[in-house]
Amino acid sequence: MGDFYAIMTAFCWSSAVILFDVSSKNFEPLHLNLIKNLIGVFGFVLTLLLLSIPLPIFTGADLITLSVSGLLGILLGDLFFLESLKKLGSSLVAVVGTIYVPSILILSYCMFGEIITMQSYIGAILVIMGITFSFYKMPNAVQSKQILYGVIFGILANLLTAYSVLMVKPIMQHNSVVVVAFYRFGIGLIACMLLAILKSGYKVFFRTLKLGLRDKYVILGSLMGTYLSVILWLAGYKYTIAGRAAIYNQLSTVLIVFWARIFLKDPIDKRKLVGVGLAITGALIVSAVKL
Repeated sequence: MGDFYAIMTAFCWSSAVILFDVSSKNFEPLHLNLIKNLIGVFGFVLTLLLLSIPLPIFTGADLITLSVSGLLGILLGDLFFLESLKKLGSSLVAVVGTIYVPSILILSYCMFGEIITMQSYIGAILVIMGITFSFYKMPNAVQSKQILYGVIFGILANLLTAYSVLMVKPIMQHNSVVVVAFYRFGIGLIACMLLAILKSGYKVFFRTLKLGLRDKYVILGSLMGTYLSVILWLAGYKYTIAGRAAIYNQLSTVLIVFWARIFLKDPIDKRKLVGVGLAITGALIVSAVKL
């Protein structure tokens, strides 16, 4: 089931990226991060109540781990991602996002000693080649300095996201992924609220919430990207090895080609089709690995 969860994560997250790309034109990254986290936490709480999932009594060490993971991955990682998305747009963000797979592979080996087979490495390389081939087209209208900052934010976002999810992998082995998501995003939400109030004041804070909760793109993007994809994402890491889940997750950037066509009317050319073919081939190679 881990493979299925990881693939569904790619589907949900790629849809959310397009929606966040549209939303980023009307909201600052910090405010967009705040709104999406608020909607996500509401979804986690509702799920906990409807499914009668009890909250476990975590040890002090586990609470510290969950808190640090939330601050690194939700406050900083997501904020940097939205900054990168605002500066680069969906296509170039997808190229930068290819660093996610090697980051997971290296970190999972260092932290847990997970060994990835040569077949998986070949699949990962094909996925990365497909994504890069599909998306790499430097826009003339974007200033080089803006691109540089966007790339830096994107790299930091992927590194922080990778490390923050691997931090809680041992905790997820004995607890519900919804509970883990609730704690991580709860910490991230509180930090986002405090930072937003300190930066903009109470009036801007409440006005932004009001506008965000009326924006259909923000709401749908949050449900797809912060609620559904996070549960599926964590489940993927819980039920399969980290490197394998990461490779499947990376397919989200390929799916952006199709969602961009539907939502943004972005044309699909031969270059993108070849890239999609390479990435899908890589995913099939990974899926054939016997664990």
